Amino acid sequence: MILVTGGLGFIGSHTVRALLDQGEECVVVQRRPRELPAVLAGARVAVERADVTDRDALLAIGRRHDITGIVHLAGSHPWPPVPEAPVEATRQALGGLLNIVEAAQEWGVRRLGVASTIGVYFGAATDGPLREDAPLSMSAGVSIPTFKKVGELLGGFLADTTGLDIVNYRVSGTWGPLGHADPFFAAPALVHAAARGTDPDLSGLMGPAFTDDGLDLTYVKDTGRALALLQLADRLNHRTYNVGSGRLTTNAMVIDAIRKAVPDARADLPAGGGATHLVLDIGRLTEDTGYRPQYDTERAAADYIAWLRAGHEV
Repeated sequence: MILVTGGLGFIGSHTVRALLDQGEECVVVQRRPRELPAVLAGARVAVERADVTDRDALLAIGRRHDITGIVHLAGSHPWPPVPEAPVEATRQALGGLLNIVEAAQEWGVRRLGVASTIGVYFGAATDGPLREDAPLSMSAGVSIPTFKKVGELLGGFLADTTGLDIVNYRVSGTWGPLGHADPFFAAPALVHAAARGTDPDLSGLMGPAFTDDGLDLTYVKDTGRALALLQLADRLNHRTYNVGSGRLTTNAMVIDAIRKAVPDARADLPAGGGATHLVLDIGRLTEDTGYRPQYDTERAAADYIAWLRAGHEV
């Protein structure tokens, strides 16, 4: 049985779906009570309400279920980016990660996967697809990549000292069903607006969006499947894996795909854009799991819009 923290959330629910499709049983840990999302409707999933920062509550789950692996997707960074009590927020974030590692050790799991982010590459050289062995900058502009870098370092130390198989998953920009507006890229806001027939609200972005802006953008069904394959692989040859599409997706490409599904969509953006394009090299992921993305931009946009127009969330 695979335990997935944050398993009823955006990426988490799709990861659970992919694990179930591979024949695995799952238990999800969720801090707040909520119903099973539509992607898990009818599925047999054990749900445990617990906060990963509560060590005793977390460890008790292992007395009720036979946990053989863990995918840790619950937030392990302070949010919002500048919390009112930064020291306590940091203690909670790192404490949650350490509790997960302790649980993995106590339960004797075969693999602990920990979500990281494409954001760790901010500031790295971008003259080609980003490999996992690329040197990383020691600084970051926001809290998420800062804490993910710290988590990767801690995970490496703890893997070496405990003998646990701890694997980092550097997840690219992800969009799709159950997703909402993202502060770092415009695609979700553009899709939601097209499904509603309204102008897109881009006020939540960290900066203005332009047609040529882009990054490695992955449809969430592909992301969930990649994480499931990494968790279940008999053998992994590396400690860190990029999880993405391996290609650049610009806002212009997203708009073109949206308009093939919704020809009158109001999705215009200013031309140009000078943002750095982060694209992941997914060679390790493909070689060790056989993963290849199944959704190109056009198929992803059409599927996402159909999901929204079916009334799941608009």
